[in-house]
Amino acid sequence: MTYQSEYQASIDTPELFWQQQADAIHWFKPPTKILAKDEHGIDRWFVDGELNTAYLALDHHVLNGRGEQTALIYDSPVTQQTARFSYSELTERVAVLAGALRDMGVDKGDRVVIYMPMIPEAVMAMLACARLGAVHSVVFGGFAAHELAIRIDDAEPKVVLSASCGIEVDRVIAYKPILDDAIQLARHKPNRCLILQRPECECELLPQRDLDWQRLVKQSQPADCTPVMATDPLYVLYTSGTTGKPKGVVRDNGGHAVAMNYSMATVYDMHPGDVFWAASDVGWVVGHSYIVYAPLIRGCTTLVYEGKPVKTPDAGAFWRVCADYGVKGIFAAPTAFRAIRKEDPDCLLAKQYDLSALATVFMAGERLDPPTYDWVKQHLQKPIVDHWWQTETGWAIAGNHMGLEPAQPKAGSVTRPSPGFDVQILDAQGLPVARGEQGSIALRLPLPPGCLPTIWGNHERFINGYLNTYPGYYVSGDGGMLDEDNYLFVLGRTDDIINVAGHRLSTGEMEEVVAGHDAVAECAVIGRHSELKGEEPLGLILLKDGVHIEEDELRQQLVDRVRQSIGAVASFKQAVVVSRLPKTRSGKILRKVLRNIANGEEYQPPSTIDDPTCLQEIEEVLRPLK
Repeated sequence: MTYQSEYQASIDTPELFWQQQADAIHWFKPPTKILAKDEHGIDRWFVDGELNTAYLALDHHVLNGRGEQTALIYDSPVTQQTARFSYSELTERVAVLAGALRDMGVDKGDRVVIYMPMIPEAVMAMLACARLGAVHSVVFGGFAAHELAIRIDDAEPKVVLSASCGIEVDRVIAYKPILDDAIQLARHKPNRCLILQRPECECELLPQRDLDWQRLVKQSQPADCTPVMATDPLYVLYTSGTTGKPKGVVRDNGGHAVAMNYSMATVYDMHPGDVFWAASDVGWVVGHSYIVYAPLIRGCTTLVYEGKPVKTPDAGAFWRVCADYGVKGIFAAPTAFRAIRKEDPDCLLAKQYDLSALATVFMAGERLDPPTYDWVKQHLQKPIVDHWWQTETGWAIAGNHMGLEPAQPKAGSVTRPSPGFDVQILDAQGLPVARGEQGSIALRLPLPPGCLPTIWGNHERFINGYLNTYPGYYVSGDGGMLDEDNYLFVLGRTDDIINVAGHRLSTGEMEEVVAGHDAVAECAVIGRHSELKGEEPLGLILLKDGVHIEEDELRQQLVDRVRQSIGAVASFKQAVVVSRLPKTRSGKILRKVLRNIANGEEYQPPSTIDDPTCLQEIEEVLRPLK
């Protein structure tokens, strides 16, 4: 089937289309009601179907004769450890851990918070919860106590699963004191904590609350898979909200499983036995979807990597992992490749490794600037797929579908909408705009399977935040346009549009131009208040390693580039060199905080910031400009 016919079928006859995709996974009770409204009037998929996500990811493959295939590879350059788990071994380990959780009183529908580093036990913890029908909420390992406490209070877990420590490059981070402080701060108190002792930093266990992971597992019996309804929640994943209080995105079991299996085949061209590596963290949505659930449901081999793209030990780390394990598809954020490019501008380290198995490089999580795209394409000579999705959707809204008639890419575009996503560009009144015109990216309802049906414990926030802006649509919060070929261009969050003397301009477009300069490793363009023009752009520039250029000379060259590409209307006149840019732990540049600093406004460093000291440096650099 061609892309166009598959996409059109998903839009014209969504129930028939998704029933066909549901037939590709194993149900304990196949659904007969494919699409129906719930008590809140929200569209829900496969409402009367029964299944178990852990069964799909593990037992199903073992029972179909593929138990000896490698399911999970663990590679930890920070501890010099590697391990492999077959589908049979992983199933056994998960079943016994589920039995341990059952012994701790965890039952179907109970919540379990998982606060762990990138180790195999983190994946086992998620799957063990899914096996019991319990709802897991993974909190990124190393989050501060206050942020962990907020999530504990919102999810109200019966149990917390954690480890004694995590390791960041060469720094050991003790998790247990953070967990203890969080529970002390939290209103809700979990009944028990199960702690995995790591030899790099063992911790003391509180006798009335804490249990030793290894000891409990040794004395536990395996638990069977608990059937759940398709609409029962699989997990709650917290994403930052504009109010400061995190939003608990809910993912259901049935729609999620169907979407994961379908997307692995369609978006990534991954099939049973293929090795897929999402170089992310289980604390993020990419880790949930494409480290844990999608590859295992699909019958692939997945990778858990406890390291970084650089400094563990060098900028060849990604290429080494791809070569060692025969990775067919790698998925990482553009910032990872920018970090590699900064330290190894000529990509010499990649030449030391056999990358013949690598078929495709996938990027998402932030805007893929053309210079990064071109650099990776030039040096790897592999297809590069920029695809766009959100924590809320759980899989790609748009991309170049490598398993479904791949298209010719266009610079700056995330290619075409994925089957099931009816992407529309709307104006301020909620009316569709003409092709080539910019507006708000919205998705016509119903959303396809796998997308969030609500916010945990706060359905009103879900309605107000996503559905009320344009009735009949989910609002993405991003601006963009569709061209005459139905290629989607995502131009950044709607608040990344600045108004310069009445002209609405995308700072993302300016970043593309600035990043194209040979000396620039990475950049951020933000809007600053201007008495004359309302707003004017300011560029923050990170130079490539080993580059030496006068700042005034660089500024003039960048001004000339923006003027030539976008025009004098952009009013781009200011660019300053910085030693680093503030980012989240997942690699996204904190543009809103940068705007606050540039405009002398108060700001609250988000809990997801990688290194708060970076903000003080930015303040020092920008102070003379005020």
